[in-house]
Amino acid sequence: MKLTKTDQQILDSYAAAIEYLSAYLGSAFEISLHSLEDYNHSVVRIMNGYHSGRAVGAPLTDLALNMLKRISEQGLSASESYASYHSVNAAGERLKSSTIPILGEKGRLIGMLCINLYLDSPLYEVLQDLAGAGNESPEHEYFAPTTVDSITNAVADARNQVLFNPTIPAVNKNRELIRILYDRGIFNIKDAVAKVAELLGISRNTVYMHLRNLSGEQET
Repeated sequence: MKLTKTDQQILDSYAAAIEYLSAYLGSAFEISLHSLEDYNHSVVRIMNGYHSGRAVGAPLTDLALNMLKRISEQGLSASESYASYHSVNAAGERLKSSTIPILGEKGRLIGMLCINLYLDSPLYEVLQDLAGAGNESPEHEYFAPTTVDSITNAVADARNQVLFNPTIPAVNKNRELIRILYDRGIFNIKDAVAKVAELLGISRNTVYMHLRNLSGEQET
């Protein structure tokens, strides 16, 4: 199989993604990305490959070959049974795995994303990876059901930071509120200017004026 430029770009995007996925899941997970351009050297990216002893350039596994055969005979739906399964490798280690097909240009199967959780990994290591370092400061994230809720919550949080801060002159408080919302990317949301203006009790033109000034400051 010869990959097109678009196919390769799709695989490259997965290659970047698995680095972040590995950082999130931790060392008990081996994650590999396979290209179907060359079955003999299909692995194009792998994280925590020390588990299986594989590296970039390793071939497809027998299970992956079987999955491809079933897909060719039964269609893409045959891959559903590989979404989550248990297996044992040659070393007798127990794994919970997932093999996910990757579609390229015109819906053609071009690769696979394989995730293997080594179930015999020490529990304390798994929990440590999931919990993160004890000295990390947690990020606050608001899971809003709608964009209006997201904007409303952001404005309320910005108000708490600005309105009761005696070091910010009253004349500059609206500007500082807009700056905080601007830095958080709130104005990338459609109709955010109108909603922010309504919540702050100021005109849209005032919001736009502050945004122009903030944008100009970043360009200088």
